[in-house]
Amino acid sequence: MSMIRYILIRIMYAIPTLIGAMIVMFILIRMLPGDPARLIAGPEALEQDVERIREQLGLNKPLYIQFIDYMSSILRGDFGVSLKYGTPVIKEIMARLPYTIVLAIAAEAIAVSISLPLGVLSALNPRSRLSYMISTLSLVGASVPIFWIGLIFIYIFAVNFRLLPSSGADSPRHLILPAVTLALLLIGNLTRITRASVLDVLGSNHVITAVSKGLAPGIVLIRHVLRNAFIPIITIMGIQTGALLGGAVVTETVFAWPGIGSLLVDSLFYRDYPLAQGIILFIVFVFITINILIDILYAYIDPRIRDV
Repeated sequence: MSMIRYILIRIMYAIPTLIGAMIVMFILIRMLPGDPARLIAGPEALEQDVERIREQLGLNKPLYIQFIDYMSSILRGDFGVSLKYGTPVIKEIMARLPYTIVLAIAAEAIAVSISLPLGVLSALNPRSRLSYMISTLSLVGASVPIFWIGLIFIYIFAVNFRLLPSSGADSPRHLILPAVTLALLLIGNLTRITRASVLDVLGSNHVITAVSKGLAPGIVLIRHVLRNAFIPIITIMGIQTGALLGGAVVTETVFAWPGIGSLLVDSLFYRDYPLAQGIILFIVFVFITINILIDILYAYIDPRIRDV
């Protein structure tokens, strides 16, 4: 199968996923308690004023009509206007997106730079005390709630020692705590997958043959082990994109980082349907796009995958 056809098939598979996510998102957001019209009008507003606002927003229409109107607006490239800020949703997302991108890249860089060496080191010495310690710490890191880690970091490094700021995004120092906190969400699973993948490849026939031919251990590791071990590692990195985006919501809220995660929390509290829908739809789109790119990378590394 050609690469272009493979890419087109992956995109076609992604369309039903995106539509399904939009339906679930639309229904769940409207199941939240609270009336956006009442919040806009204020607690002292008359019922007729609230009803007028509800009619202006289209909230008095049947749910399926609201969804059809929303889908038609999306197809026209119109994500709506924020009820809280009074500005286009896409403008609010684009204003906050750079902060989330910086945080995600920093967290991913920290996680990869720590997880890959630890996983490989643990796999090369599978029965050593170091390997057991790395496995234990990986399991603990993958189990501890991220908001608890963030609060502990704030208490230690911001409150007690006053080494780092606890909130805001005014300088690179403000990035350290949220980036490390978000990275810890990824390090545990990525280290364990790296260890398991490298161990699996180390026992394969082609690696045993390479060692028996007298190749240097470094050459065997780089050319024969890591190259074949990267496919499941790339898989978990793609899957962890969802954890990264979901963790960003919690991390940005804990550290008052002005990204789309904290913006999503604010929009849900305010019952800002257009803004919340736009952010969730954007996150789903990014997640699906990254997974398509991961699939394409698979097919490039191992062309046999195209025919599966």
